Amino acid sequence: MTQEHVVSAHLGLRERKKRETRVALSQATIGLCVQRGWDNVTVEDIASAANVSVRTFRNYFSSKAEAIAASHLERMLRIADSLRAQPAAEPLWESIARVVQAEFVPQGEASVNAPRDQRWIDGLRLMLAEPALQGEVVKANAAAQEELARAIAERTGTDVTRDAYPKLVAAVVGAGSAVAVEHCMRPDPPAPLAVTLREVFEQIAVGLPTP
Repeated sequence: MTQEHVVSAHLGLRERKKRETRVALSQATIGLCVQRGWDNVTVEDIASAANVSVRTFRNYFSSKAEAIAASHLERMLRIADSLRAQPAAEPLWESIARVVQAEFVPQGEASVNAPRDQRWIDGLRLMLAEPALQGEVVKANAAAQEELARAIAERTGTDVTRDAYPKLVAAVVGAGSAVAVEHCMRPDPPAPLAVTLREVFEQIAVGLPTP
């Protein structure tokens, strides 16, 4: 292995470690804010839960809101990465529906009938309504759609700078996923996420065919 390859591998590993730390901090922030309430969670609490220093948290995020929004961005980046790995001959919307399902419902169909924790859902709903979070979510959505659009452009042979299609599909994927999650957070009747995601993307596929 050449020195260039060693450096490349090292940088790849370092970047993966950084992403893992970001995810751990983000998940710790979400968990604490859902359980305790937004105003009852400090950066010190988050750092302790993630087993890192406060300085480490500050190296990655400027606020609780930014940390929470990072989970959404990371999930959409994984969806873009997974889409690139799908069979090129497969219909686009079949690939999209599968990779979205895998990220939002990691356990697949085993999770369809799992009982929901209403206290968690109530806490999550309150957290997502926090005004401080809204701006960070908008920024995360923009970054997520940009990367997803690039993956879609590669898959469809379109140009992300000239063609509207990849950006349109990326926006629809984001909107469809958000609608499915919001629908499943209704207090009654229960709406399993796996089923709802499948229904949402089946309906999208009918109305937005691949060029």
